[in-house]
Amino acid sequence: MSNPTLKRKSETVLTVSPKAKELFRVIYREQNKPAGQDESPKIRVSELISKMAFYYEKIRNSVDYKEENLHRKNAIERIFKRQVVIEGSLSINEIEPIEVARNILVELIRGGYLPNNSVPEEKVDQVAKVIVKYLKLRKSIITHHRGWLMNSKKNEHLNWIFGIAASELEEILGRGKVDRAIMEHMYEVLKDNIQLPQNAVNAKDKDIQIYISIYRNYLKFDDEMLGQILFNYYNASWKNPTDEEINKIGLNIIALHQAIVDQLNHPLKNKLLKVVKQYTVYFTVLKDVVEEDPVATYEDFAKDPKAFPRRIKQVCERRYGLAKKKLWRAAFRSIIYIFLTKSVFAVLLEVPASAFFNQQISLFSLAINITFPATLLFVIVLFTKLPGDANSAKIVEGVNELVFKEKARTEPIVIREATKRSGAMNFIFKSLYTITMLVSFSFVIWTLLKINFNWVSIIIFLFFLAFVSFFSIRIRRGASELVVTESKESIIIFLLDFFYIPIVQVGKWLSEKFSHLNVFVFVLDFIIEAPFKIFIQFSEEWAKYVKERKDDIV
Repeated sequence: MSNPTLKRKSETVLTVSPKAKELFRVIYREQNKPAGQDESPKIRVSELISKMAFYYEKIRNSVDYKEENLHRKNAIERIFKRQVVIEGSLSINEIEPIEVARNILVELIRGGYLPNNSVPEEKVDQVAKVIVKYLKLRKSIITHHRGWLMNSKKNEHLNWIFGIAASELEEILGRGKVDRAIMEHMYEVLKDNIQLPQNAVNAKDKDIQIYISIYRNYLKFDDEMLGQILFNYYNASWKNPTDEEINKIGLNIIALHQAIVDQLNHPLKNKLLKVVKQYTVYFTVLKDVVEEDPVATYEDFAKDPKAFPRRIKQVCERRYGLAKKKLWRAAFRSIIYIFLTKSVFAVLLEVPASAFFNQQISLFSLAINITFPATLLFVIVLFTKLPGDANSAKIVEGVNELVFKEKARTEPIVIREATKRSGAMNFIFKSLYTITMLVSFSFVIWTLLKINFNWVSIIIFLFFLAFVSFFSIRIRRGASELVVTESKESIIIFLLDFFYIPIVQVGKWLSEKFSHLNVFVFVLDFIIEAPFKIFIQFSEEWAKYVKERKDDIV
């Protein structure tokens, strides 16, 4: 019979690693920071007038489907570009960075992206300092590449600069110390453990690829935000550049942009994705566990060793529940986006197109094309499974690896080289993939013909089928982000993938092509937004004036 005392001792020998201790300290300090009495002046806007801007932003984000964590950065880019390109070109005066900075912050507060009466006035100077750099860079690019700007890529690099600038402004508006500590810890863990094959041609880029992969997965950065990280990577002095350095960057902007694009599309990108995604889940759950009660969690390591796994599993269950809610919310947003930007125009097109080509208009097919996108998304979300106990057990192992010295990984994570196929094999696979795509779409067309769809209605249905299939993959990503176990293979899943993935691929292509043809976004950005924001500004100033007159009377 085993000695219970020995068993108890074996459960308490685990030692917390220095990095994990530091994470506990950072979270504890952030939770117990003194409130302080910051008496510095804050930027304040009218609550009543701001409601109009807030609802405008809600509408704007509904017709331009982007991830929620990107809304503020995209708003910054939109405001900055409008003030420089549209309002700046109409003004006879030189663009004043301090005014642009103040307008950006005020509009972000009105739109609900920043809290009212909380942003210090001194933040205007910080934002203006960043704006000055990018205005100088923009001027340098235009000066050095005046002839080149007249070709078909006239605005590509200048628009890219606006995206990079918005990403830097987004960063200075707030990034928590806890997230910085977690990403630093994750980087150290992955840098030490990830191993490439000997003589790998991409070995020199391993560290920077791990770094941007962490930002891509943990903070959900898009390519513009990752591009800003790489921009600083290639230009170490960009935080406080001289005019000469800015001029040099402007001169070499084409090569710099291409180098950053190459890094964003690096061969290691997809190879690192699975590994970094797993560790993102481990660190996210660890953060949740510690934030609940740093002191009690740390003390339980000695008092009750089984408490930590219990806490992890409880957080996992909560995360799964939140993922389900997020899934339905994303589906609802997608339905609104598709309906407003695609369904309306498709239906408006179907009736006149059918009449023009002497095709009989079917109310039955019209009704299906209207209701099909929402119905398909609903069914896909309904049958989306959340992770189970096996996934939670794997997360417990992963979190333990990060926290305890004794559980730390001893074997490297080897990133394998991609399997090289012969030219003949690639040709065979591509041909088979094309045949699969034709078979999939042919079956759908045959089915629609059987229920008396005309060819105009069929084209619209296929468009929605591909488009919604791709969107379903995107909105299910929130639930799949928590999965760290290998998915089980079955003949049914294999056959579904075999015939469904080509349809999704077409949907991705359509999404990329039609994202630039969003009429609603064009109308809002270039016709409505500028005069609307002027009206908001005028209304707020008028409200202040009336209040001053009222105070004079009293």
